[in-house]
Amino acid sequence: MSIEEIISRIQPLDQEAMSSARARQDVLTKPQGSLGRLENLSIQMAGITGKVRSKIHHKVVTVMAGDHGVVAEGVSAFPQEVTPQMVLNFLYGGAAINVLSKHVGARVVIVDMGVASPMEAHPQLISRRVGSGTGNIAKGPAMTRAQAEESILSGVEIVEAEIARGLDILATGDMGIGNTTPSAAIACVVTGKSASEIVGRGTGVDDEGLRRKILAVENALKVNQPNAQDGLDFLSKVGGFEIGGLAGAILGAAANRRPVVIDGFISTAAAIIAATLAPQVKEYLIAAHCSQELGHRLMMEWLGVTPLLDMHMRLGEGTGAALAISIVEASCKILDEMATFGEAGVSEKA
Repeated sequence: MSIEEIISRIQPLDQEAMSSARARQDVLTKPQGSLGRLENLSIQMAGITGKVRSKIHHKVVTVMAGDHGVVAEGVSAFPQEVTPQMVLNFLYGGAAINVLSKHVGARVVIVDMGVASPMEAHPQLISRRVGSGTGNIAKGPAMTRAQAEESILSGVEIVEAEIARGLDILATGDMGIGNTTPSAAIACVVTGKSASEIVGRGTGVDDEGLRRKILAVENALKVNQPNAQDGLDFLSKVGGFEIGGLAGAILGAAANRRPVVIDGFISTAAAIIAATLAPQVKEYLIAAHCSQELGHRLMMEWLGVTPLLDMHMRLGEGTGAALAISIVEASCKILDEMATFGEAGVSEKA
């Protein structure tokens, strides 16, 4: 399997299914358009799946973890040791994503893409380690181009394995101390905005930490000269293993006509990589929420997506995406279960 083969399988949305879904929405027992984005979501879902009345049963949140050499620049309020500690927390069900996934009936799939210190084997942990953390992007490339390809293909394989188990909808999540810095660098590459317009406080750095973070991104762009037209190039130069894995997961889901609910800042950086490699993937994306990170809205504008929620969240892990799954599911149920005027014996407008 190659990245090119996966991309070639990503088809345009099914216009016939969307037209039929729109026609059904227009005769449900409500004024046309009165359910707003719920109506649009159900039509998008019909186009993605090719089914007029999509049903969501098997929900998966994949949380991909990796470490980042750029933490040496003092860009995080937390030490790198927190990454494996939080992965263990996910495995034992104690994190926010575990609670919210359970709340919406989703299964959490946890992947070690490159935590700095190797994790002990666990039946619920998928190991797809590309390396023991990335290089320091402020001083040189994050990884080789071959590693970038490996991370993407690993993400594809993980999602296709979940599709074989019945996955209907994918939500993306992340874990990696320092990963808002490479994500900000990715955003700068494609939007052309300065680091000061994109970089936020991440885990809650103070003013001095924010200054170091902006400088780290500026140095990363200067030292590596990433090519905005080549997703593999800027992933390898300023990205992260878990970001590549999520980009692959997005491509794999789209290639199999499954919707992808993208979470916050890091997941959106992964979506940017996927969309740079395969612009048609944008139609398969549903933006969960607007992160508190400074440049997130600019990133979503670049992708052409509008968030469903604005909850002032900035945790990551897929928490916003888990919440948004319930809205996507609601949109499908409205289209499928609501009565038409004819079925209910209700008079339409004069």
